[in-house]
Amino acid sequence: MGQSGRSRHQKRARAQAHLRNLEAYAAQPHSFVFARGRVGRSVQQLSMDLRRVMEPLTATRLQIRKKNSLKDCVAVAGPLGVTHFLIVSKTETNVYFKLMRLPGGPTLTFRINKYTLVRDVVSSLRRHRMHEQQFAHPPLLVLNSFGPHGMHVKLMATMFQNLFPSINVHKVNLNTIKRCLLINYNPDAQELDFRHYIKVVPVGASRGMKKLLQEKFPNMSRLQDISELLATGAGLSESEAEPDGEHNITELPQAVAGRGNMRAQQSAVRLTEIGPRMTLELIKIQEGVGEGNVLFHRLVHKTEEELQAILAAKEEKLRLKAQRQDQQAQNVRRKREQREAHKKKSLAGMKRAWAEADGDSDAEDPGAPPEAEGTSQQEEEEDEAEYFRQAVGEEPDEDMFPKAAKRRRPTGPPGKKQRLKERKPDRGSDRRPQKAKGRGPGAQAKMGHRGAARNRGQGRPRPPKRAA
Repeated sequence: MGQSGRSRHQKRARAQAHLRNLEAYAAQPHSFVFARGRVGRSVQQLSMDLRRVMEPLTATRLQIRKKNSLKDCVAVAGPLGVTHFLIVSKTETNVYFKLMRLPGGPTLTFRINKYTLVRDVVSSLRRHRMHEQQFAHPPLLVLNSFGPHGMHVKLMATMFQNLFPSINVHKVNLNTIKRCLLINYNPDAQELDFRHYIKVVPVGASRGMKKLLQEKFPNMSRLQDISELLATGAGLSESEAEPDGEHNITELPQAVAGRGNMRAQQSAVRLTEIGPRMTLELIKIQEGVGEGNVLFHRLVHKTEEELQAILAAKEEKLRLKAQRQDQQAQNVRRKREQREAHKKKSLAGMKRAWAEADGDSDAEDPGAPPEAEGTSQQEEEEDEAEYFRQAVGEEPDEDMFPKAAKRRRPTGPPGKKQRLKERKPDRGSDRRPQKAKGRGPGAQAKMGHRGAARNRGQGRPRPPKRAA
């Protein structure tokens, strides 16, 4: 029976290639695209269209609830390797778009002056071909007119460039470029134009040949020969004869997926917009993630003195925070040292107590002190005297238990028992209640055997002393 499956070398090579792909994927920028607050259906759909643009390096099924704060999103984004937040929000007057860089910022806030959804853009096109393979790779970013117009414009260009993975022009695979994201900056109006899509088609052929190279073949039922289609283009509409020129014709350095796109052949780059479409205006730039110093603000301009005062307040706040952290660290260290010292002291005391309890194994036991020994012997004689009273019914002689006789308490007559609580007098009678003559059945059990025996011996006359 032959060996089935792959060899050891093939498995190792595949595992190494898979590991390299995972590392390369983790090194690429990833993003979260979501809406915050009450935005309405249109703005919510705009956020979903932006998420479609950022595919596949974004969370496609991300769900943000009302109770989730921005800090929760930042905490989740760290372990997942997310580097950017694209947040859409709405106020009573305007719609805003925030672009955040994690984990330390900056945050760019744009005002959306105009926007068009994907469904509106696609519905205005005569022909559009959208399929899932076009969204299997990130789009090609094209920045236009981002010249020397200020540091804020340069920061905007850098932020948009870092949204997508960098490419090597000499090694890029053209089959991975299916879409294009065009961002154009208008320095006069200080606005950004957001646009989409790329398509490559062959040129240098007649309209009939182009139609044959497409996925759907034309209707040739009315033609006598195929040469009529290739020569005259019969049966084709005038709208399909799109003019191409030097502005969009290029020679392909490598073969591209599609009919007629061969290497070293001329093809035309035709852009078909699929949306969304936005017109953005930069409002402010903040230093941190949603908070921090305002580096740029279009509507508010501060003097140098105000900026210095803000920086001084910020530094004072940071100093106080560092001081509190140092104090907390000292308190934690001091309490830890106190716990360790108390632990050592407790262990030393326990060892000393064990040593005193055990003593030296070779030394003799000195026994109990004489006072304690005399007390224990006296208690034993009292117990024996009590046992003699219960067994014989008479008091023992003094010379039989001399120590017990010294501590014997005087007792009453033999039949007399302890007084009980007086009963409440009956109503209408002035007679005082009689004393209880007997005890209940549980009195002896409560008093115990010694007490019961002592009561039985009370009131008996002592025997006369013997004459010497």
